[in-house]
Amino acid sequence: MPRARVGLRARAMLRAVTCILLPLMALMPDPGLDRLGRLTVGSALAQSEQSDRQSLVVRGNRRIEVGTILAYMQIDPETPLTAEALNNGVRRLFDTGLFSDVRVIQEGGAIVVEVTENPSINQIAFEGNDALADEDLQQIISLRPRLPFTLSAAEADAQAIIEVYRRTGRYGAKVEPVIIERPENRVDLVFEIDEGDLTGVNSIDFVGNEVFSDRRLRGVIETSESGILASFLSSDVYDPDKLELDKELLRQFYLERGYADFTVLSATAELAPDGDGFYITFTVSEGPVYAFGALDVNVSARGLNPEDFLALIPDDLSGDTYDATRVEEIANEMTDLAGQKGFAFVQVRPRPTRNTEALTVDVIFEIQEGSRIFVERIEIEGNTATLDRVIRREIDLVEGDAFDARRVREAQRNIRALDFFSSVDIEAVQGSAEDRAVLKVKVAERSTGSLSFGIGYSTSAGPIGNVRVTERNFLGRGQTVQVGVTAAGDTQLYDFLFVEPRVLDRDLSASFRAFYLDDDRSDESSFEQKRAGVTPSIGFPLGERTDLGLRYSFLHDDITVASNASPAIKADEGKRNTSLVGYRLSYDQRNDEIEPTDGYLLSLDQEVAGLGGDSRFIRTRATAKGWQGFFDNEVVASLELEAAGIYSFGPNTRVTERYFLGSDTLRGFAQEGIGPRDIRTDDALGGNYMLAARFQVSFPIGLPDELGIYGGAFVDAGTVWHLDQTVYNPPPTVIDDKLYFRMAAGGLLFIDTPFGPLELSLGVPVIDKSYDESELFRLSIGTRF
Repeated sequence: MPRARVGLRARAMLRAVTCILLPLMALMPDPGLDRLGRLTVGSALAQSEQSDRQSLVVRGNRRIEVGTILAYMQIDPETPLTAEALNNGVRRLFDTGLFSDVRVIQEGGAIVVEVTENPSINQIAFEGNDALADEDLQQIISLRPRLPFTLSAAEADAQAIIEVYRRTGRYGAKVEPVIIERPENRVDLVFEIDEGDLTGVNSIDFVGNEVFSDRRLRGVIETSESGILASFLSSDVYDPDKLELDKELLRQFYLERGYADFTVLSATAELAPDGDGFYITFTVSEGPVYAFGALDVNVSARGLNPEDFLALIPDDLSGDTYDATRVEEIANEMTDLAGQKGFAFVQVRPRPTRNTEALTVDVIFEIQEGSRIFVERIEIEGNTATLDRVIRREIDLVEGDAFDARRVREAQRNIRALDFFSSVDIEAVQGSAEDRAVLKVKVAERSTGSLSFGIGYSTSAGPIGNVRVTERNFLGRGQTVQVGVTAAGDTQLYDFLFVEPRVLDRDLSASFRAFYLDDDRSDESSFEQKRAGVTPSIGFPLGERTDLGLRYSFLHDDITVASNASPAIKADEGKRNTSLVGYRLSYDQRNDEIEPTDGYLLSLDQEVAGLGGDSRFIRTRATAKGWQGFFDNEVVASLELEAAGIYSFGPNTRVTERYFLGSDTLRGFAQEGIGPRDIRTDDALGGNYMLAARFQVSFPIGLPDELGIYGGAFVDAGTVWHLDQTVYNPPPTVIDDKLYFRMAAGGLLFIDTPFGPLELSLGVPVIDKSYDESELFRLSIGTRF
């Protein structure tokens, strides 16, 4: 069947003229009409014996009954038929969408309404779509099979598809509806789609910025330039919705730095003439820098002591650079304090007052009684896979509780943090009374299962690969199930993990891990280890930022030693079972878990072996790591301190239980490159005690941000020392296990690639021993796809 292109404008105009003129022409004076121009439906058209002849005739209908058409026209057979009534009736027929044409003519003494029915849709198809699936496009359009086909609806659906493509960054998308005629007044509707290429951002410019450079401000906003190497690195696609977010991000950036008068005057996006990208321009007004002036509280809520809230304002804050984020943090702390004192309905509103002459901002925290509103019920929508209770347990409110906006915000953050949903929205609407609120939680499910493949390379371990199957929301219960296989050089690891984040819907997590490890360390220490183990564990918070984890592990080790190995390693040959219990206590003050620029993380890990099995020891590890950003976090420095020790109260510690440093843990030195070593066999033996300090700084090196290339430098220092036994016979062997500090320094290069983060390090030992093994150059890269 030939395809017919859909066109609207000429036919729409003809239809409009038809609606207006034909009824008037049909009702022009005629012998069958009275002197008033009326035609009575059901009366005789002519004074004849055919008194039952109808004066209104419907013709051309095939599927739709005459009675239905007259009902659509709303014409009453018992009332006089006027031009206005007939005109309105024709309009109503067009409005139904069932007819492509309606004509009114007069034949003899009869008014004839001649209709042309719109064809019905047989099927709908999409051609040329790769970025969007047929199922997704079907949800966008309004037309459906078996519905009447209309030109306007087809064109509207085509435009709707174009709008969706634009929201995904394809501004060159074209959609044309095409019809294929079928028998019995049916048509197939085909949307021919030319998706076009993703439309990127050619440039982002700022006008009016004097304090911060364009490059610095580009790092603040969400939108980024595509760049020359975008196809190889990370290209950004233009999204108009991001412009509003970018304006708010700029505003927050300046307000955090004292620019209380800052405004974004405009944000424009201009499409390039060739359509290959947008030119975005932000026009800003920075204004002067303000400092904190006087800070005070005004408590109007009865029963609260102003002094309690004044204590939350730092004494030295006045005079510091004004920071709107700090004001919000103090207001939240005051809200929390009021809640702890039992005042759930208190509202804290900061009222800043600018002094443009002194360039200060006075802030008064208004603490007022709020409306007394209670939660009537909580409704959850959109969770097609996730159980209700998985969402409800993240909401620290139940039916009957006092409504608390802070807890609602926390609930929204908690539900988003689950990463089960593409969108989370919590709306409070009035319930059955003015003092009742209904919380409507609306979520949109996202895929939580993944099959990931990893590839990588390390100069210490060689090629690295892994395959991992993960379901983060197993059976909709919020549980994690993971099965993985990892191969790195001569090491293979098979791993199974199950995590229940909320046992009995409480702040108690439980997990179970089982693994098998085959680790060939012949090159470093002349032995091969095969280990199988299981580790059940539980964890729970001790405070807002403090967590405690408890675990039990049972390990089975089988060590095979080379014939030329050190006697210190030969003594460890054979099989051994280890049964141990342990805990991990952590305190997290980082401002971001992924890329921190401020704060610190403390942890203490300890385990005891001896509850059965063959090993008897206590092992302890303590770490402290801090981050600090400089120059608006363009430069980030970190310092990590680590100390660990193992004390055996049974057999000597085995080589697999001791500590090693090198490569990742002490850059500039090879894996297991320092510490006690059998000089005769060159086998690394490890040590019972370990100390390490790692300092690192990362910084931009002047390249465009879209390249994702940054520089860095490091200084690492550490030592491993002490063995339970240092003299072996035969052959006579004396091992030096004294404490010797080592140090290395070097440079770093970080590159964001489509294959994952790539890190290059060039390190040179500054303090070492003659038998240490160094590693001048190190490269690591990995990904998930």
